[in-house]
Amino acid sequence: MRFLALFFAAAISLSVSGVQAQPTDLKAVLELHAEQIERPKRLQVGEVVEDLIALGTPEVTEFLQRWQNRELHMREADGQFFYVGEGTPIELIDVVSGQVVGTAEDSELKQLRPNAGVRRVLGSAMVQFQLSDPNILRRVAAVDSIARRPQADQLAPLLASIPNEPDAALKERKERLAGLLTARFGETTEDRVAAIEALSGELSLDVQAVMNQILTTRDAVAVTLPENENIAEVYEVGTDLSTAEAYAQLVSADLALALIPNDAIRTALAANIDGGFVGGVPVAQLNTDAARATAYTALAEVGTVPPLVTEADITSAVQSHVFYAVYTEPDVAVTDAANEALSEITTRVGMNQALDLTLDGLSLASIYFLAAIGLAITFGVMGVINMAHGEFIMMGAYTGYVVQLFIPDYTLSILVALPLAFAVTFGAGVAMERLVIRWLYHRPLETLLATFGISIALQQLAKNIFGTQARPLTSPGWLDGAWVLNDVVSISYIRIAIFILALIFLGLLLFILNKTRLGLEVRAVTQNPGMAASMGINPDRINMLTFGLGSGIAGIAGVAIGLYAKVTSEMGADYIVQSFMTVVLGGVGNVWGTLAGASLIGFLQKGIEWFNPANTLAAQTYMILFIILFIQFRPKGIVALKGRAAGD
Repeated sequence: MRFLALFFAAAISLSVSGVQAQPTDLKAVLELHAEQIERPKRLQVGEVVEDLIALGTPEVTEFLQRWQNRELHMREADGQFFYVGEGTPIELIDVVSGQVVGTAEDSELKQLRPNAGVRRVLGSAMVQFQLSDPNILRRVAAVDSIARRPQADQLAPLLASIPNEPDAALKERKERLAGLLTARFGETTEDRVAAIEALSGELSLDVQAVMNQILTTRDAVAVTLPENENIAEVYEVGTDLSTAEAYAQLVSADLALALIPNDAIRTALAANIDGGFVGGVPVAQLNTDAARATAYTALAEVGTVPPLVTEADITSAVQSHVFYAVYTEPDVAVTDAANEALSEITTRVGMNQALDLTLDGLSLASIYFLAAIGLAITFGVMGVINMAHGEFIMMGAYTGYVVQLFIPDYTLSILVALPLAFAVTFGAGVAMERLVIRWLYHRPLETLLATFGISIALQQLAKNIFGTQARPLTSPGWLDGAWVLNDVVSISYIRIAIFILALIFLGLLLFILNKTRLGLEVRAVTQNPGMAASMGINPDRINMLTFGLGSGIAGIAGVAIGLYAKVTSEMGADYIVQSFMTVVLGGVGNVWGTLAGASLIGFLQKGIEWFNPANTLAAQTYMILFIILFIQFRPKGIVALKGRAAGD
């Protein structure tokens, strides 16, 4: 009984002394691990780091950072650790308080220089400590650091920091990052598979990168396919890899003799000349590959040189081995889940790329529709080839620019610029029709030349007024940025606004043409001008109003296009060709035809650009060739006019 009492007393004493020995502040940790801090080793420094992280005090982060950056010094006289300042003698800064506590000569201090392995451990520990730092900027920096260089030992502290994270957005980032790390470094197969399945619904590049890292493979070769490895693919020689590549893999694995290059054969033959013969072959006859091979084989048979590898040897060696790729990840369940997730992600990425391409096509089609609808009206009703149509677009854009000089509120300025641009270009169109076009009806060549000259004159006038530099037409703040559906699909708000504007104009034009007297008269003159005149309609007046309407719509299109394109005197030339192609392809004088033509051209151009995104000029060239072929089979366009005079 006395022995038992002494035993329990000793145990209690040791327990109490053990509790008292636990470090409670930074200086206590430094005293306890002084030798490990002075001469740290990568495999042993983890104990020091664990005690530092357990403290949870603010000065630990600075200590880890300074130790990692080799800014920690030790006073050799008493083994105390300090940061150092400037001056001579050198100022000693306390590691806890950060205050100067004395001075020392350079010879009295030893700068601690941890190696690269220790510094990586310290960096990882610092990130883990910062995950729960009171300062949100440090927590964000820690999450960013883990995202850049994910490691297995970061998963546990990251998971531990999530429940107490006060910032909702940062907490969501931590949870997502924890999912990525769990997929790669989770402790159990179930955890990793669950994390992979949860990530399979995302499209981001970092998720795809994680799946590709899990599915990393290495090439291997063996006599028979091993059963204890996670096989990714078995290669078929002749299909998946050539015989030469297969044999080179055998040589790399020390399973076959290396091929002897011709230079080595010549060198070996030259070194073994004996009495004018090499391997029984006269030197004078060694002028062909076959003779050199015979001589070399003779030398190899007596062991003078390594044996020569023949085609038969290569074929036999390749046929007697199996070539395959093996996953670096040994867990079959994990790689199966990653393969399934990557396949699902690839499918969804393809679908979203198609959606993104569709949105781009719609956006471009709406731009072409706005640019061409005015030309479709004038060309369809009057048969006038107006080469100055692009300059009306330019006039509308410059009108918007001038309005913004007087109205700094961008939203209000756009609301004012749209009707004002219509009024300016409507007036310019009416003036052009009254002064020039009306005298050139039924003279298409003279009309083309006259309007082309007017376009040059308008461009020069714009240069004289506004200069040759591009002018800004700034969009309102609520049009900044883009609508981002996911990492694949996005479209700018300006293009969405142009698309909505195109829909509004489509509806407005359909209403004017179908529900108003002017529209009915325009349609009548379009389909049969002679019959319309006999019914009391004044074609001359309709031509004037129609030309003004088409020009006014071009002005509004100029404001819309100027919000995202450069506003210069030549901007109209960028759209005149596309406008004519849209009108001709869709069908002259028909709103639905113009819409169909703009849609076909927009989608066609974006589709061609998708195959060759670096060369937009090639896309436009192929598009023009397609249109030329198309109108050979359907010369009246997609939606042809109907009426007795439709063929005129």
